[in-house]
Amino acid sequence: MIRIVLVVLAWIGSTAVAVSQDVAAGEQSFKKCLPCHAVGDGAKNKVGPLLNGLEGRKSGTIEGFTYTDANKNSGLVWDEATFREYIKDPRGKIPGTKMIFAGIKNEKEVTDLWAYMRQFDADGKKK
Repeated sequence: MIRIVLVVLAWIGSTAVAVSQDVAAGEQSFKKCLPCHAVGDGAKNKVGPLLNGLEGRKSGTIEGFTYTDANKNSGLVWDEATFREYIKDPRGKIPGTKMIFAGIKNEKEVTDLWAYMRQFDADGKKK
């Protein structure tokens, strides 16, 4: 019985990150990305590619953006786990990328940022 309780508590703890996503906080965090990226209705490529429809998209595939070979050949498909690794250390995840960003190390901030970005489909509309 104690094992079951411990397993249930562990499961609840592991899902707490998914439950505690804060889209508004993610929007604030995205301000760090704004100098180089755009997301939402009317987003265009800047120094970095637009980030609409990021979830499920293969790295290096936004039309009209010139990617490094490192990005095009990375084989990455964007999902939460990949984004979490990448945003902490972009050059560590994709050596040779031209993205110059120190990264976001705070887990809660990364969770919120992903929640904000994933709400936009490929056309920049909120899902």
